[in-house]
Amino acid sequence: MVQYNFKKITVVPSGKDFIDIILSRTQRQTPTVVHKGYAISRLRQFYMRKVKFTQQNFHEKLSAIIDEFPRLDDIHPFYGDLLHVLYNKDHYKLALGQINTARNLIGKIAKDYVRLLKYGDSLYRCKCLKVAALGRMCTVIKRIGPSLAYLEQIRQHMARLPSIDPNTRTILICGYPNVGKSSFINKITRADVDVQPYAFTTKSLFVGHTDYKYLRYQVIDTPGILDRPFEDRNIIEMCSITALAHLRAAVLFFLDISGSCGYSIAQQAALFHSIKSLFMNKPLIIVCNKTDLQPFDGLSDEDKKLVMEMKDEAMKTVIGQGGEAINDDGVLLTMSTLTEEGVMAVKNAACERLLNQRVELKMKSKKMNDCLNRFHVAIPKPRDQKERPACIPQAVLEAKAKAVTEKEKRKLEKELESENGGAGVYSANLKKNYILASDEWKEDIMPEIIDGHNVADFIDPDILQRLEELEREEGLRLEHEADDDDFEMDGKELTPEEQEALAEIRKKKSLLIQQHRIKKSTAESRPTVPRKFDKDRKFTSERMGRQLSALGLDPTSAVNRARSRSVSRRGRKRERSLAREDSDVDAMDMDVDQPGKKLRMRSRSRSRSRSRPPGDVTPGEGFKDSAQKVKAMKLAKKSVKNRNKDARRGEADRVIPTLKPKHLFSGKRSIGKTSRR
Repeated sequence: MVQYNFKKITVVPSGKDFIDIILSRTQRQTPTVVHKGYAISRLRQFYMRKVKFTQQNFHEKLSAIIDEFPRLDDIHPFYGDLLHVLYNKDHYKLALGQINTARNLIGKIAKDYVRLLKYGDSLYRCKCLKVAALGRMCTVIKRIGPSLAYLEQIRQHMARLPSIDPNTRTILICGYPNVGKSSFINKITRADVDVQPYAFTTKSLFVGHTDYKYLRYQVIDTPGILDRPFEDRNIIEMCSITALAHLRAAVLFFLDISGSCGYSIAQQAALFHSIKSLFMNKPLIIVCNKTDLQPFDGLSDEDKKLVMEMKDEAMKTVIGQGGEAINDDGVLLTMSTLTEEGVMAVKNAACERLLNQRVELKMKSKKMNDCLNRFHVAIPKPRDQKERPACIPQAVLEAKAKAVTEKEKRKLEKELESENGGAGVYSANLKKNYILASDEWKEDIMPEIIDGHNVADFIDPDILQRLEELEREEGLRLEHEADDDDFEMDGKELTPEEQEALAEIRKKKSLLIQQHRIKKSTAESRPTVPRKFDKDRKFTSERMGRQLSALGLDPTSAVNRARSRSVSRRGRKRERSLAREDSDVDAMDMDVDQPGKKLRMRSRSRSRSRSRPPGDVTPGEGFKDSAQKVKAMKLAKKSVKNRNKDARRGEADRVIPTLKPKHLFSGKRSIGKTSRR
């Protein structure tokens, strides 16, 4: 759990915003109406309340700023020195001291003016004293405006600092710039530190987390350090020095043995010897990086001698801790972050060394002695001289050995991905673990839905055999139907002319069936065209006569019947139009004696179209007959009778919404009523 969370510090307003916030709160949360006719005691109390309320608000806001910013003497020395490096301890304390002084001054101003207001003899004098008190308070806040702006910048920067726990298991990476520190932390954690081929890409501390033996380790990437006097180091380098000085961590000192970082091994060895005092009482590992460019065995004798001297110093540091001497291989390690060779070995060695050191320190502490007094280890006494080793069945051992071999043979998806082009190129095969009768079936395309049906409902292992049986039955049935068909003529007893006519009829019938099927398939997307808009003239009596004549039939009766139908239709239409004209003439005769033209037009329109009675039922209304509709209309009229009698507003009345609701536009609001905003 992170002990220090600087992201929770409240925003520090500027001097002008500070004054606006406090005066606005005073205006909103204190009474504003006062009359000169009030008693003088009431007037004094009114303005004294204003001054006291303003002072309390200033005091609360300034106290919150002082309390929320960390005190450098009370927090962990790592954070205390880091804040001193970043912001200068003196300026930081001066700014907070000015805030505290302003808080005390505002309290004294309020106290003095409340004492003066007790002797105010008029509304005007009390008001002048109140204005003077609030003005002097605001002047004090204006004077500390630069300190408020400075603290706000510090707050923003502190909120961006990494959340480092100084007391947890920590691995610290240090070395010259551009030796591969950020690449290493990106490999072993999920941190995303920017990596560039130039020095000082990392300008601040970065934190990542990794796991080892079910424990969480915090890995800190520090900016590069140059070999120069302590006074000449800049803020970026001092961040690394601060972390090395105060964090109890396993230190990984990175060496670039290829020289591609721009610094020789001699320069890096000089840096190691200049800061080796910071490595005391800490597990130290010297990591030779970039072995893909320069193998360790290919170094010159001078460079190897320098590296071995560093290794001896690291061994002295380890033995000087009070712990036991460790293996030489655990102090000097080689790796390459590009090929990832040796990366996990370095991580595991650092975690193991740190874990052993923490266990040793706990074993030496007094707390461990208190805990050991509570334990009792019971050792059973042997009852005879017979050996009783642990008995593990042979089947279990074989199964375990088989599982280990399978695990070694089986490749993980991550390994397959790296072998086949990496992320975005390799696509995992989700079908390779399907349990099927044959491995060849795994890549078959399996449709799920066909023609709106679920394929799984129709899966049958004997489907092909049943299909053959159905086709056989269908063929037998068609043969029987052909034998029993009495409606179709086989043409054996017809003359050659009749056989030709029969062939034409059957051909025409098949064409008509095909046209009908085409029209039926496109019926949804094709509009229905009336016969009178038949531009292609497909349905004329002359064409019908020609087709019947071509078939050897007499078309006279059919053509006459079609013509008689059209004539009768036109005759009925003509009769209706004549009847309408006669009714119009009669209406005009009736309107001769009427005085106005409007009345004549109204009688003429009524004669042309008469409205349907209210009780008539039209299709789609949902009524069975006229009686049911009349009954429903009576019930509807009865249901609104009381509402109409009381002149209440109904669904047909015009609605004018309230444009300025009273609760939003009237007077002052009490405390707590603005939370809905």
